[in-house]
Amino acid sequence: MRNVIIFSDRPSSEIQFTLKDNDDYDVRVKSINELKEAEKYNPSVIILDIPEEKLREISMVTKLPVPTLIYSDKMYEDLKLRGDIYDYIFKPANELEIKIRLRNLTRVKELREKISLVSTTDELTGLHNRRYLQERLEAEISRARRYGTKLSCLLFDIDFFKVVNDMYGYDWGDVLLKKIAEMLSGFIRKEDILTRYGDEEFIVILPNTKEENAFIFAERFRREIEKMEFIPAGEEERHPITISGGISSFPFLENVDENANTLIRYAEHALYNAKKRGKNKVVLFSQVNLDY
Repeated sequence: MRNVIIFSDRPSSEIQFTLKDNDDYDVRVKSINELKEAEKYNPSVIILDIPEEKLREISMVTKLPVPTLIYSDKMYEDLKLRGDIYDYIFKPANELEIKIRLRNLTRVKELREKISLVSTTDELTGLHNRRYLQERLEAEISRARRYGTKLSCLLFDIDFFKVVNDMYGYDWGDVLLKKIAEMLSGFIRKEDILTRYGDEEFIVILPNTKEENAFIFAERFRREIEKMEFIPAGEEERHPITISGGISSFPFLENVDENANTLIRYAEHALYNAKKRGKNKVVLFSQVNLDY
């Protein structure tokens, strides 16, 4: 069932009564004063049933998060709403027309969501991909900067992954990637951001986390991987699997405009150092001697 939220300056709307017996939509009326918090109701479609002057006021200050229907007795050709697509439904309400407009707008929203999911999801593991990481990490850095909090970035790389592919084939390499992705998913908190960053690389973003706590997390996971049972078909014994990790944190350097690329680059340097020290290690970027 899809949520349809009618924002009105009255306690009820005739559209609500027109759709009251429809099983496809959960229709609720909310005060127009709550429009700025519309997303908390998880609407599929918003309907605005308000006077022209209020509609014009909204068009200037409020960004609408989902497709919107304007319930009006006329079209305002000079009015442009901010945000998603919108359409008109004219008074008096006609049940068939409302259903058609709602169906078309919800289909647009669902199609967009599917396209967004495909474009930001790694096909093999089901994790978020680099594109999603870039967008979210910039947002998390902005939040950390605004509130003066710490943010940590963990970059993991599977040691000797090429050996797995060469010995057992790419299918078993894929099995290993999916297994590690599954294990990492079980380790993180709800607010953490997990992505597949490269062929055998994963990045975890830990909001509100100092680098020493990120190191504890990374070490726990590294030890867990050491114990994992990876036995390709036809083999009698487990193939030993280890990972290396690099950790960076924000903020790190004063008077430097650090962004998502900076934080990832720091983690890459730390990972390179972990590999250089013999692999199966986690290294903090703050422990790496580099000239910046």
